[in-house]
Amino acid sequence: MNRVSHIRLFIPPLLFLCGCAPTAQAQQTVFNVPTTDVLDKSKFYSELDVSIKPNDTDALGHFSSFVPRLVGGAGHRVEVGVNLLGNIQPGADMTTHAPALKWKVYDGGGFFNTNSAHPFENPTPFSNFFEMLCIFALSAGLTYTLGRMTGAQRHGWAVFAAMAVLFFAGIIVSYWSEARGNPLLNGTDQTASALQTGGNMEGKEVRFGVANSALWATVTTDTSCGAVNSMHDSFTPLGGLVPLANIMLSEVVFGGVGSGLYGVLIYIVLSVFIAGLMVGRTPEYLGKKIEAYDVKMAMLNVLIFPVVILILAAISSVAPTFGTSQLNNAGPHGLSEILYAFTSGAGNNGSAFAGISANTYWYNTG
Repeated sequence: MNRVSHIRLFIPPLLFLCGCAPTAQAQQTVFNVPTTDVLDKSKFYSELDVSIKPNDTDALGHFSSFVPRLVGGAGHRVEVGVNLLGNIQPGADMTTHAPALKWKVYDGGGFFNTNSAHPFENPTPFSNFFEMLCIFALSAGLTYTLGRMTGAQRHGWAVFAAMAVLFFAGIIVSYWSEARGNPLLNGTDQTASALQTGGNMEGKEVRFGVANSALWATVTTDTSCGAVNSMHDSFTPLGGLVPLANIMLSEVVFGGVGSGLYGVLIYIVLSVFIAGLMVGRTPEYLGKKIEAYDVKMAMLNVLIFPVVILILAAISSVAPTFGTSQLNNAGPHGLSEILYAFTSGAGNNGSAFAGISANTYWYNTG
């Protein structure tokens, strides 16, 4: 299968993101998935992602930003890719290219502290939906690619279905919790009407409401994006549990570009190994036996994540000088803010329960 036909697997829903596909392919080949698409050792090719603004007369040649990408063959059927962010508009305001890039590279954040709740970055419900599509498109498409590259399309759909079940479960729980409103505001009318969207609207944009806020919170933590259009710290307890649990799952519900796929494959290896022990058969996956070394490495990956989170959160919880002193909320919610901060950092997500002032030496280093 040549490179052109391989990229066609992502068309049409991934057409606008096809420039990122080689990065995903390079990450997949680490698992030695059979393919004829990998560059030979010492061979290179380059690409260029360009943001075009036809109506922007101030941009040089109507090009506002570009992302050159260099990919080389490292041998042993492995490719290595490097992305370089550049800007060819001298003195450009960061608002011209940061929103266009942040969903592709999954760095979340944004030029404005209010992130994708800001009307300059996310002005309408349509832009809100399109941005969520950008976040999910590549990682969801890679499950189909997995089936094609392994010659077992049903397996690719099975992985997609497993991710989809977890995704919809998160949406249902989050929306149900937020739509019920804040139980502490018993005397306040929180029902949906012609004058208000209803539900728990604290920390949410009125143009998005509860539904789009709950959906975005689930999407951004299922992946490693971290961009937000509402304040997760203002969610109800169950509503806030969903993004926290999504990151704690190592962001494998579609997940980041490539990282979500190999993350869920680790869980598949463990599942197949445990199932093999239960039925008394030698565990195999994609025709290869799962041996002790494979299970040890999979368990190391699974355990290192909670170990880092729990140790740092425990230290912060009992350190009044540099840990709890940064909290704006005491009690259980303050503990949730600490736990979310280290969970988001360990998972490379970037979202936060923003009641904690994390811009300190301790929290930045941790």
